[in-house]
Amino acid sequence: MPNEILVIVEHADGKPKRTAFELLSVAVTLAAGGEVHAMMLGPGASAAARGLGEWGAHFVHTAEAGLENYTSLRWTRAIADFAAARKPAAILMAAGSLARDIASRVAMRLGGSLASDCVELALGGAGLKLTRPIYAGRARVTAEAASGTLLVATLRPNAFTVVKPAMSAARIVVPLMVAEKPEDLRAVVLEVAKAGGTRPELAEASIVVSGGRSLGSAENFKIVYDLADALGAAPGASRAAVDAGYAPHSMQVGQTGKTVNPVLYIACGISGAIQHLAGMRTSKYIVAINKDPNAPILKLADYAIVGDLFQVVPALTEEFKRALRG
Repeated sequence: MPNEILVIVEHADGKPKRTAFELLSVAVTLAAGGEVHAMMLGPGASAAARGLGEWGAHFVHTAEAGLENYTSLRWTRAIADFAAARKPAAILMAAGSLARDIASRVAMRLGGSLASDCVELALGGAGLKLTRPIYAGRARVTAEAASGTLLVATLRPNAFTVVKPAMSAARIVVPLMVAEKPEDLRAVVLEVAKAGGTRPELAEASIVVSGGRSLGSAENFKIVYDLADALGAAPGASRAAVDAGYAPHSMQVGQTGKTVNPVLYIACGISGAIQHLAGMRTSKYIVAINKDPNAPILKLADYAIVGDLFQVVPALTEEFKRALRG
């Protein structure tokens, strides 16, 4: 039986974030021939809506007026009011700061159920079947949402394969008006300060350079940053490096950190614990630099450099700088 699926698409710099295409790919499968609706909120939504029909969105609903400054209650109202009228089988969001702030609010207002940080989502026997990690990633639980009950699901970025439909959907952009109610303005975000300078977001980057505990200190992580900057890449870290205080948690790649799916992943001094591999194993090309020829990550790597990372990484940085200068 066809379903209607609503996807909340995040956007930045006038275009959808990479997670949008994963969400739409999942939505097309879950809809089973039904309609896929995308919803984009905030300044620039209309401009960023172009092209989503190529990825399976039949309708793209945009709202900008009244949403210039983020407020969780107004964004919750916009999504909940729309969903209450449409009655979709599921609402999909990318697991991240936005979803952590409003997904539970939306589920509560609509009397639905919430499944956060899903790594698998598919049609089940009577409803939608989902899998999500528990106990800090040490185990996974599989559950099934009851048929007829709205499911609000947040999906872990880069955990799902992007599949472009053979035929584009008949995409129609529909402007929305969001009701302005004073009670929504109990807290308002006045300014958003972008962190990380000019480096790309870890989950969005096409190249990632990660360092492990073998670097020995936060100061030594400079060689990872230098290589990442030379390539225009995002720096990452293993859980062991983060636990040791060498890098912030925002850089952690792995089952309890961020899942990445870049074209190129360079692992510097990372042994390859299964928790780390779970967060980067789908990278198209993997380069591992490790002095241990028996490190588990070398078995997964497309290219392996067995050597001292304190010699290899700076040498690579200089060679890349020279090559990219032309």
